[in-house]
Amino acid sequence: MSIPMKGNWNYPTRVWSGPGRISELPKACEELGIVRPLIVTDSGLKDSAMIRKAMSLVPMAKLFADVRGNPVAANVEAGLQAYHAGAHDGVIAFGGGSGLDAGKVIAFMSGQLRPLWDFEDVGDWWTRADPQGIAPIVAVPTTAGTGSEVGRAGVILNEETHQKKIIFHPKMMPGIVIADPELTVGLPARITAATGFDAFVHCFEAFCAPGFHPLADGVALEGMRLIKAYLPRAVKMGSDMEARSRMLAAASMGATAFQKGLGAVHAIAHPVGSFFDTHHGLTNAVITPYVIVHNREAITERMKVVARVLDLPKPGVDGVLDWVLAFRKELGIPHSLGEIGVTLRNPEEIGREAAIDPSAGGNPIPVDAATLERIFRSAVKGDLSLKS
Repeated sequence: MSIPMKGNWNYPTRVWSGPGRISELPKACEELGIVRPLIVTDSGLKDSAMIRKAMSLVPMAKLFADVRGNPVAANVEAGLQAYHAGAHDGVIAFGGGSGLDAGKVIAFMSGQLRPLWDFEDVGDWWTRADPQGIAPIVAVPTTAGTGSEVGRAGVILNEETHQKKIIFHPKMMPGIVIADPELTVGLPARITAATGFDAFVHCFEAFCAPGFHPLADGVALEGMRLIKAYLPRAVKMGSDMEARSRMLAAASMGATAFQKGLGAVHAIAHPVGSFFDTHHGLTNAVITPYVIVHNREAITERMKVVARVLDLPKPGVDGVLDWVLAFRKELGIPHSLGEIGVTLRNPEEIGREAAIDPSAGGNPIPVDAATLERIFRSAVKGDLSLKS
């Protein structure tokens, strides 16, 4: 008889969900006591209609859009300068994962006296922060993928070391999320597919992670079911409001679930993104089947459940793997990392960096640098036999 393990379960985020909810942005700011917000987004959204509308809704807001697709420390530093120069009292983190992560970290760092890397998600380093120095945050996701809008951390690239660092604090979580599917309607099909599969990987790896967390498991399973049903619809018909709204929910569910843990997919994807500047969701989507093959023996029982929930024609690991491969193909996602510009120029370094990534610890089978390098090599070549 197994004995349940101890766990800490947190699901406190307030989410205002539904079409047209962006009109309530002033109310969200008012509830959080924000009068002069800094809107933080990525450079791709700088001149978009949705940003213009947000600025008109909150006239006292100023815009900071100097954020890369993979945010770096310099983006955070520039955002902090803009925050203090404008005497802002809160942040509206607006966009996909990059804008949301950068916005949250800028709000977090706005009242801290120590440098950014002192708050990496290592042990109890988060206790170094002054919680009174964290500015309030409204999060407005424009993609259905990372789920960063409900997260307590931000991923920032350290360009000096080529390592993606997770900056964490429990109070970094946005006070209010506005999940308006109308903001995701203009997302291109390929980005819809890549970000949506990212949400699937969050749910999948969380469900496979060891440990006792039935709340996360239940959320992860329902997230996977929603993604199977609605992601193809969102990709094929971008104006499908039902599909867009369900995918926004599934993205938040994935990030809620992965407080249980992630795994080797993310452990490898982080250094790949750092060295090759690949899209995070797309990188995860490509790597996933190679990790499933590696983890086969440890996830046999869990895949029986996934196959049932997804109503797959074939049970177990083989059924899930076959479906993942077919699902990727349906969404137009490549089979190998080589197809998205990743090479074998530094496989040993990728393996070493993946092994020290925090996500590696959540893999169902313990992984070391050599193992992760082997999986990476196979993913670059498109070889599911996992031969090095």
